Amino acid sequence: MFSRLARTVALVLPVLFTLLSGRAGAQESSLDAMLDSLAGAHDIRQVAISPEGQRVAWVEEGSGASPHGIFVCSLESPASTRRRITAGSGDGASEEREIAWSPDSRQLAFLSNAQAPDQLQLYVAKVTGGEARKLTDLRGSLDAPSWSPDGKTLALLFTENAPRLPGPLEPMTLPSGVIGGKIYEQRLTMVDVATGRVRQLSPPDLYVYEYDWSPDGKKFTLTAARGAGDAQWYVAEIYTLQADSGEMKSLYKPAQQIAAPCWSPDGNSIAFISGLMSDEGSTGGDVYLIPATGGAARNLTPGLKASVSGLVWRPGGDEILLLESIDGASGIATLGVRNGKVTPLWSGAETLSLGWWNFGLSVASDGKTSAVLRETFSDRPEVWAGPIGAWKQMTTSHPAERANWGKTESIHWTNEGLNLQGWLTYPQNYDPARRYPLVVEVHGGPGAMARPSWPSTLFDFTPLSHYGYFVLRPNPRGSFGQGEAFTRGNVKDFGYGDLRDILAGVDYVVKRFPVDNDRVGIGGWSYGGYMTMWAVTQTHRFRAAVSGAGIADWQSYYGENDIDQWMIPFFGASVYDDPAVYAKSSPITFIKNVKTPTLILVGDRDGECPTAQSFEFWHALMTLGVENQFVVYPHEGHLIYDPAHRRDIMQRTLEWYDHHLK
Repeated sequence: MFSRLARTVALVLPVLFTLLSGRAGAQESSLDAMLDSLAGAHDIRQVAISPEGQRVAWVEEGSGASPHGIFVCSLESPASTRRRITAGSGDGASEEREIAWSPDSRQLAFLSNAQAPDQLQLYVAKVTGGEARKLTDLRGSLDAPSWSPDGKTLALLFTENAPRLPGPLEPMTLPSGVIGGKIYEQRLTMVDVATGRVRQLSPPDLYVYEYDWSPDGKKFTLTAARGAGDAQWYVAEIYTLQADSGEMKSLYKPAQQIAAPCWSPDGNSIAFISGLMSDEGSTGGDVYLIPATGGAARNLTPGLKASVSGLVWRPGGDEILLLESIDGASGIATLGVRNGKVTPLWSGAETLSLGWWNFGLSVASDGKTSAVLRETFSDRPEVWAGPIGAWKQMTTSHPAERANWGKTESIHWTNEGLNLQGWLTYPQNYDPARRYPLVVEVHGGPGAMARPSWPSTLFDFTPLSHYGYFVLRPNPRGSFGQGEAFTRGNVKDFGYGDLRDILAGVDYVVKRFPVDNDRVGIGGWSYGGYMTMWAVTQTHRFRAAVSGAGIADWQSYYGENDIDQWMIPFFGASVYDDPAVYAKSSPITFIKNVKTPTLILVGDRDGECPTAQSFEFWHALMTLGVENQFVVYPHEGHLIYDPAHRRDIMQRTLEWYDHHLK
């Protein structure tokens, strides 16, 4: 369902574009080889350890005829016991994803398109072998299967007859006819394992985002909201839902965003993460606890100098395991439920996750054995499993592949009383006697964090170090990693304090490293694209800019985007109630200050940062005579899927910086 037709020309409206001349053939070939290597990797998309802690399963994303495959192995002998779990013929043609272990660790539930290429269905297979059994015959989007505690029922999220993949990152359906008349809700659905009988449980007017079974299997806790799913996540409430009757009860209507509801082992409480979050799936905040019958929520981690991105209850219910985003890196800690004491267990300059944008832990029933995906700037993502902090590597995707870019280190600087962190990548073959250009990559969000990760093929500046650039990835105020007060540092202040933090980071690097102050560029995607547009209206410090999926005008953006509810917690009011607070942070307000040559990139069906925002910025630059190039990628949303488009983005970005900084 994620496949896209390859295109040799990644442009629409070609009359607007001018290709840069003189592309170096050797450099293009080198970049092609690097992107081929990154694109050909078998990335891990999901990791799950069995409840008894003896096996681990993962979803491996490859290429060609086998885009997603499920594999399982034992922790004791990962190489010799590795085998594929599939609903297809075993030839690698079917796509499988979304794994869930049965409570007895003998079966895996998963989604597969073995029956029809354009439709996933729910399957169950024994991990020891045998043919997988199809349980459903549904039409629409299926997601997040999970077993009941007694192993007799599977729950999943189902959007019946969904016209597109759910989520604001996906390509939007082109508008036509009556707008807003039909809403496709993602509903909690139950499937009987023995008979395959399907029952949609949650109400048809409620969009369910996440859920968790109660320990006795009689209830669910949900995060859910009424209305269009993409936008309403920001106002979702915590509910309980009776598994037999479907009776709903709202437990908690939060002041901020919520994620990861998790029932305590005794069934008396529900823990969840709440904080200022700008994107569904990009989780960071404090840990809260609420009685399962309703009542006041209690913050268990006030003042924590980290952002909690995942949580798991330990047996007995006295402790919760936390996965933290902390100072640009990752940490695991225990949280005492009664006393609120946070005790670090492990930390490292790497990223821990369960797959792309799923920052969590998979923990066995003993509360000690776990499985995670580990990656750094120089180490490809691999599955590790075992006791927390003493994991053993389970996979070796590309043993011979090495990082073809410079080393990266964490740096710190101060600004306006804040201790700030970022990641600095050195030029490959670094020579301290030379002077180098610097490019600043601003992360998206703003509720996110620049963290150690193997390069992506989508707008990742790490490969630029291969061509002689320093790369700075700052974590300014508004980022995760230093607690809620830091994350709230840009509320009603977009572009001001965070840009000053970034400029202070540039000053720090220029002063301490052999960087040419006259050859500094900036770029970013999403919020990073906005910050790029904003930066060139506020300073002439940057000699070149690349804005991906940016935002030019917060006032017009409010009525154009698909997720307008995210803006009110950051701006304090709607644009109709306080237009001035939106105008003061809009690049278009200060557009006549721009002198910086700017490359603008966007997908034509982006609902999160609509194409019109990039058109507005481009139109202004054209009118003002500022050097620019504008590229719109067809049939793409906020994320760019087509490999040809991703390649084009990286090639253009490198060319743009080379032309203006070298």
